[in-house]
Amino acid sequence: MTATQQRLPRFKRAPEAAGSFQFTPRDLELLRNIAEHRFIKSEWLVKLVGGSRQQVLRRLNLLYHHGYLDRPHCQLDYYHQGGSRSMIYGLASRGAGRLRRDLNMPFERMDWTTRNKQVGRLFLEHTLMVSDFMAALELECRSHQEISIVYGGDLPQPKERANRREPFRWTVDLPGKRRVGVVPDKVFALDTNRSDGNTSRMIFFLEADRGTMPVERRDLRQSCLLRKAKAYEATHASARHREWLGARRFCLLMLMAGAERREHVRAAFKAAPWLRVIEPDDVAALLKPLTLHHIPQPPSTPARTSRLIP
Repeated sequence: MTATQQRLPRFKRAPEAAGSFQFTPRDLELLRNIAEHRFIKSEWLVKLVGGSRQQVLRRLNLLYHHGYLDRPHCQLDYYHQGGSRSMIYGLASRGAGRLRRDLNMPFERMDWTTRNKQVGRLFLEHTLMVSDFMAALELECRSHQEISIVYGGDLPQPKERANRREPFRWTVDLPGKRRVGVVPDKVFALDTNRSDGNTSRMIFFLEADRGTMPVERRDLRQSCLLRKAKAYEATHASARHREWLGARRFCLLMLMAGAERREHVRAAFKAAPWLRVIEPDDVAALLKPLTLHHIPQPPSTPARTSRLIP
């Protein structure tokens, strides 16, 4: 049996057993995609980079065993459930160095760490919920010639937070002198080429909910989805998105699985017309051309105040 035919360990690197390795442009594309999504399933990487599934999986295997990629150990829980499972990959330090060298990608845009092995299952599932949706969205965009996706790293960044690991982090004041922090799970834009030759841009802030946070609480000092939505409403009232991103409007997407919980959230947030509660596989509806131009926004707030409208 040759080296390339050996069954290699899944969670222990064996570079010698993996065989010789020569870095290719496709490998760089794989690293770039993984850096964007933090953790992502191999099935999405096969679709994103294209080509032979067998060859892509082989390259991912080599990239792992030669130290460019990591495989979080907590995914072992999924294998114990039986059935066919996609391998989950994250960026390793050697891969980050390669992206820095070949693409001049700032290290701040890459979330790699020696703690990848200690990533917990809940964190991993939350990250995969986001990367599953974003990968599906990117693939759907490719089938619409007039629509393209722009990830947060390629958008204008707030000057005071430029080149930081979380450039899109801010605070807002809610009624009762409550200051809360806002950090979207994902920031991206959809650019649409219009028939008049212009390009319109819609900024999206994505929040993924796995059902672990209460929809609302009596006391907004405690975390809940209602407080999170109000924080975005206050962001709109303060026009920070215009100052930071040069965007006239934004849309908050709350990604949620489970019909009952989605309806609960829609009922609680019925006064927030700029909010969309979506299913994990609702990317096609999101890309309907008119959708991008007809997402209603909250009433404009006078410039003299940034109070949250009751």
